Amino acid sequence: MRVAVPAERFEGERRVALVPMSVAALAKAGMEVVVESGAGAPAHYPDQQYEDAGASLANDQAELLQSADVVLKINKPASNSDSGPSELDLMREGAAIIAFLEPLTSPDLTERLRTGKITSFSMDAVPRIARAQSMDALSSMASAAGYKAVLIAAGSLGKYMPMMVTAAGTVAPAKGLILGAGVAGLQAIATARRLGAVLSAFDVRPAVKEQVESLGATFIEAEAVVAEAEHESGYAQELSKESQQRERELIQRSVSDMDFVISTAAVPGKRAPTLITEEMVKSMRPGSVIVDMAAPTGGNCELTKPGAEIVVHEVVIHGPLNIPGTMPTHASQMYSKNISNLLLHLVTEGQMQLDFEDEIVSGCCITHAGEIVHGPSLAAAKLAASQVESADR
Repeated sequence: MRVAVPAERFEGERRVALVPMSVAALAKAGMEVVVESGAGAPAHYPDQQYEDAGASLANDQAELLQSADVVLKINKPASNSDSGPSELDLMREGAAIIAFLEPLTSPDLTERLRTGKITSFSMDAVPRIARAQSMDALSSMASAAGYKAVLIAAGSLGKYMPMMVTAAGTVAPAKGLILGAGVAGLQAIATARRLGAVLSAFDVRPAVKEQVESLGATFIEAEAVVAEAEHESGYAQELSKESQQRERELIQRSVSDMDFVISTAAVPGKRAPTLITEEMVKSMRPGSVIVDMAAPTGGNCELTKPGAEIVVHEVVIHGPLNIPGTMPTHASQMYSKNISNLLLHLVTEGQMQLDFEDEIVSGCCITHAGEIVHGPSLAAAKLAASQVESADR
C-alpha cells in the first residue's frame, strides 16, 4: 500500500500530516510512505529526516497523488487554482483520503468524493470513545489551541498575568474567564494558571466542575442542568434558544470583572453560539482582551472578525482561524500520531479492510464505493441539494 503525504496548500498552514517518527510504524505494517519534498519543512521536519526514517521523497505532487492508495492530509483537498488541477482531481478512483474533511459544512466536497469513488475518512468525525482516544485529532489540536490562546491573550494584555511584588508595590494578578471547559478550555485554564492568573470558567455541563476546580479555577455554576449540551457521541450540540439566553445572562454577570476572556464554544456543523454580546464588551475594562477560538465558525463574540485583531470599545478582540497551525512542530507530531493510529486500525496485512460494524470505521468513514455512508454527512448533502433545487425553481 502506497501512502502519500502531500504538502498542505492552504495559506498559512505550517503543519504536516505525518512526521518522520511515524513512518517506521507504517512501514512495519507493510506500507510504503512517500512524502512530497518540502512538506515537513514549515513544521521543522526536513526531508532528510523522512529519508532516514524510511520514507521516499516525491518532487511532483501530481504524480504523488495519482499513484497513491491512501492520501494523508490535515486540511481538506485544495480546490482548483492557477497552479493546476485540484488535489482531488488528481486522485485515482478507489483511493482513500484521511483528513479534516468537515463533511457537515462541506456537502459539495462530500459529493465530489462520492462521484470520484474515493473512500474518505474525516478526522473531525472520529467517535469520542475509549478505543479511539489515540486517534482523536480534534482533542489534540484543541489542546494546542487552548495553550496558544492564553499566550495570545497575554501578549495583548497590558498587565502582568501573575501577582508581582516589586519595589514599586504589589501588582494584582490578571483575572480571566474561560468559556467552555472542553479540551481547549481546560488547557487554557492550566496554561493561564501556570502564568499566575486568577481563573473562572463557565460550562453548561455540570460534570466538568471537578475538572475545572482540579486545575485551580472557580467554576461558575449554571442555574439549571442543561442535559442537551452534549450529544451521546461526545461532541457538543446546539442548545435551545432558551438555554442560550440563560447562558448569556450568567456570563454577563462575570465578564465585566475580567481582564481577559477566552471563548471555546463550538458545535460541529453549526455556527458557533453567540455568548458575548456587544453590551458585554462595553462593560469590560479598557484594555481587556477577548480571544475568540470559535472564530472559524462565526465566533462566540458578536463583534469578532474571523482572521483579524480589532479594538472595539477599548477591548482587543482576536479572531484567530488556525491556532494549531501556529504551533506546527508539536501540532504535527500529535496529529501524525492520531492519523497513523487510525490508518493502522484500518489496515490488515498491508491492505485497507473496512469493517462497518466497527464503531470507529462507521463513525468517521464518509464515502465509500460511490456512496455517502456517514449518516450525518448524507443528511447534510441532501439538505444542500434540496436548497439548490429550491433556488433553481
